[in-house]
Amino acid sequence: MPHGAWWELFHDAELDRLESQADTSNQDIAAAVARFDEARALVNLNRAEFFPQAELDPNYLRQRTSFNEPQNGQAALNAHTFNTFSLELQAGWEADLWGRIRRNVEASRARLSATADDLESIRLATQAEVASDYFSLRALDAEHDLIQRTMEAYQRSLELTINRRKGGIATDLDVAQAQTQLRTTEAELPAIDLQRRKLSHAIAVLCGAPATGFALQNANAESSEPPLIPISVPSALLERRPDIAAAEQRMAGANAEIGVAQAAFYPRLRLNGLAGLQSVDAATWFDWPSRLWAVGPTLQLPLFTGGRNTAGLALARASYNETVAVYRKTVLTGFQEVEDQLAAQRLLGQQLEAEASALTAAQRTLDIAKNRYKAGLVTYLEVAAAQSSALNLERTVVQLRGEKLVASVALVKALGGGWEQGTRRANSSATPSQ
Repeated sequence: MPHGAWWELFHDAELDRLESQADTSNQDIAAAVARFDEARALVNLNRAEFFPQAELDPNYLRQRTSFNEPQNGQAALNAHTFNTFSLELQAGWEADLWGRIRRNVEASRARLSATADDLESIRLATQAEVASDYFSLRALDAEHDLIQRTMEAYQRSLELTINRRKGGIATDLDVAQAQTQLRTTEAELPAIDLQRRKLSHAIAVLCGAPATGFALQNANAESSEPPLIPISVPSALLERRPDIAAAEQRMAGANAEIGVAQAAFYPRLRLNGLAGLQSVDAATWFDWPSRLWAVGPTLQLPLFTGGRNTAGLALARASYNETVAVYRKTVLTGFQEVEDQLAAQRLLGQQLEAEASALTAAQRTLDIAKNRYKAGLVTYLEVAAAQSSALNLERTVVQLRGEKLVASVALVKALGGGWEQGTRRANSSATPSQ
């Protein structure tokens, strides 16, 4: 099932631009498209066995017979040199009596469908990675802005403390504490900038662009909101997952390979034909008497193969059992990922609500501490502790918002591209868009 432009649920123009660029320029997607083309060519290669095969063989041969070659029961008196001109048309066709060719084509078509689903898996994984990195980067932008604003507030607090020290109200310890708080907060910016640059470089690679000079357009760091997720998500939506579809098609292909292995136990009937012209003189090469032809069937019956066919059948059955197990594991993993992300949505929402309430209380505590400090009732240590607590809680809220957006992307990926019902592809062998 097609998943469409699911990232538009977040209503972010810059994300839309990045996803479009990644869909056309990502090198993993380009490699997957090439693998799809290989699989399609393999289907056509196997289908060719349904049809007669013919080839034209023009040949010229100059030959010298042996001096001792017997002729008519006696040794030749001398060597003989002559030319042979031939033009032969050879044709052959295998009758698919036991379905060997048919099952081989069936297996290759299943592999083609699996490769198409692999392409969709890589495309979906790339899109999800772009969105996850983008929202993580925007969360870092919001955190960077928060620290910048906090530093400005700390700078004003430091100036106020210095003025109070000049007036004899504050102490040198208060000034030192204010300076320490400002410099400690300032030292956190390089680490955030480093994380942001790494994410920007990762997005550049996903978009098929060099990391040098790659930049994102300015956007509100907190403009994106998680989409509204349905209370209950039907399990049938797992049919949208391309990895499950790919595992199912590989299972079908392995089943067809069993038929190919079984056909090896039965005879193979081939009809062969030959027609052409042959002469020892170029002048008479195309004369009617130079014609030749031959036609007849060939029957190949395996009598003793040393256990090769039996081993081949056992191998095919074992491969099929492996694909069955992989298919079941893929389905179970799909259910697990969906449940994990639904739980993450719910619990991250609860945690964000609790942290927001704690932040409100911390800001009220900070206001009280500042008023008490200005009134000379407490030292700056109490203000610094309240400021540090409020900053940590506000950073936690910013990080949780980013994590919730990333979890929303992970849920979309787990569901195979969202929770809207789609229509099944009409032709799985159609050329995928790039």
